[in-house]
This record gives sequence, C-alpha cells and structure tokens, in this order.
Amino acid sequence: MPRPTAAQFSFGSATVVFSALAMLLLFRAESGVAVAAVGTAALVLGLLVAMALPSRARTAPRVTPVPSSVRAHRTIEDIEIAAAQRRRMSEHSLHR
Repeated sequence: MPRPTAAQFSFGSATVVFSALAMLLLFRAESGVAVAAVGTAALVLGLLVAMALPSRARTAPRVTPVPSSVRAHRTIEDIEIAAAQRRRMSEHSLHR
C-alpha cells in the first residue's frame, strides 16, 4: 500500500475540520450521540477526500524501443562519441 502524500494529509485534515464545524453548526448538535455522529461523518468524508486525490507515481517513465533498423545505422562519429563517453565514465570525478 503506498504511503499518503503531504497533499492527501492536508486536504483530508482540512476536510475533517471544516466539515465537522459546518455540520455541528448546521445541525445544532448538542447531545453526545449527535456530536459523535457528526465527528464520524466528518472523518469518513475526510478519508474519502484524501483517497480521491491522486498519489504520485513511482514508476519509471516509459521508454519506447528503438527499431533495429535505426540502431544498425551507426556512423563512425557515433561510435567515437560513445567510446569517449565510456572513457569519461570510468575516470574519477576529480580528474575532470
């Protein structure tokens, strides 16, 4: 199960607070049972709002495969550039 994001926490919490306040004022709840019902309804509403927000995806971006006909036509310059990049990758970072 993915962890909730900060946006989900904040929107869910704000929904709980404001919906509980609105329902308490709207229904003029004074008994303990009514206050408990309003609190439960506010918590459920906050949970629904938090789950409705999209969570961030932790998947790698899609890479389209290069057709083999394109890969087969490498020029000498491409090969030299790739070799130079491999040599630089093996060097220590202080030698750059």
